[in-house]
Amino acid sequence: MQVSRRQWVAAVAAATAGSVAGRARGEGEEDAAASPTTEASSGARRGNPIAVSTYSFWRYRAGERLGIDKCIALAADMGFDAVEILEIQMPQRDNGYLQQLKRQAFLAGMNLCGLSTHQDFVDPSADERQANVEKTIASIQLAAALGIPTMRVNTGRWNTSADFNALMKNRGIEPPLEGYTDEDAFPWVIAALEKCLPHAEKEGVVLGLENHWGLGLTPEGVLRIVDAIDSPWLGVTMDTGNFLEQPYPKLEKIAPRTVFVQAKTYFGGGTWYTLDLDYTQIAAILRKQNYRGYISLEFEGQQDAATAIPQSLALLREAFVY
Repeated sequence: MQVSRRQWVAAVAAATAGSVAGRARGEGEEDAAASPTTEASSGARRGNPIAVSTYSFWRYRAGERLGIDKCIALAADMGFDAVEILEIQMPQRDNGYLQQLKRQAFLAGMNLCGLSTHQDFVDPSADERQANVEKTIASIQLAAALGIPTMRVNTGRWNTSADFNALMKNRGIEPPLEGYTDEDAFPWVIAALEKCLPHAEKEGVVLGLENHWGLGLTPEGVLRIVDAIDSPWLGVTMDTGNFLEQPYPKLEKIAPRTVFVQAKTYFGGGTWYTLDLDYTQIAAILRKQNYRGYISLEFEGQQDAATAIPQSLALLREAFVY
């Protein structure tokens, strides 16, 4: 169903009445992940800038794929500080289109803070891995053209599940290809990312390896790769919704290397699963590491996004203060 911007704004106004006030002022750069803001309240609390992923407005639902320009406009109307772009949601990539998005975001007072990409380095074929390296380098250049400072990357996975629904039914776990083990795949992923990092450094784009299935299913898997490479241009993108069992100790393990946070909410029940996440606890984990970077909403519930996204924003505003 196509929803007009006017309808969205009307729903947003009703949903956000009385919600937490937004941040207004940016701080100076402390590191590649840092961009703190302050809250205009009597307590003058400081808070992490809150972004929204364009995925939140789409969620891979047929007929609901909004253009990036519409997502930026809606995010600004709702009171977000920034937008994270899901690369596969972009309808085109010519330079004129990219500069138009940058101009729109600038005039709306919004940052384009992250680019979420897909690649698969868990493949026995050296040619396939190299093709994914080249794809990732192109994504880095795309992020740079948009002025985006960080980019989500994945390890990839074995693709032995029938489809993504089957993978989710098995809680993200899938067996390796016959004749291989995860021990074979870790060097593939490490070598591939090492090829990408000179381009990331050249373009000024920090890569964040997400805890996102495959070899990133566990904190130990994510950190094994990041620690082996040990580059200031590779950190962790923390997805709060991808550790399905006992998430808090696992999130605590990856928090010291986190450069970007994707915060899942599931109002109305999740598409594949629902987690009852305690964002006060997650925020405390990140505060221990002095994390001042972006918190990017990934809404993945069944509730109408026009009300659930502002509701999620209020939740994250309340939790992520320091």
